[in-house]
Amino acid sequence: MAHPKRKISKTRRDKRRTHYKAAMPKIGVDATTGEAHLYHRAHWHEGKLYYRGQVVIDATSNEEAA
Repeated sequence: MAHPKRKISKTRRDKRRTHYKAAMPKIGVDATTGEAHLYHRAHWHEGKLYYRGQVVIDATSNEEAA
């Protein structure tokens, strides 16, 4: 197994890591509901699960039947 011959300093290590940055999450607005949500993610609005402007799961009908 490979081992370093010398200790890498904290400065050198941190210089290498300067390019690792967290990006801000992309937020979109659903044209159907006007709800803000993360891109490529389904989101709940008034008991319905929406994805790309279409209803995927309608939980309101399940609650009314019970």
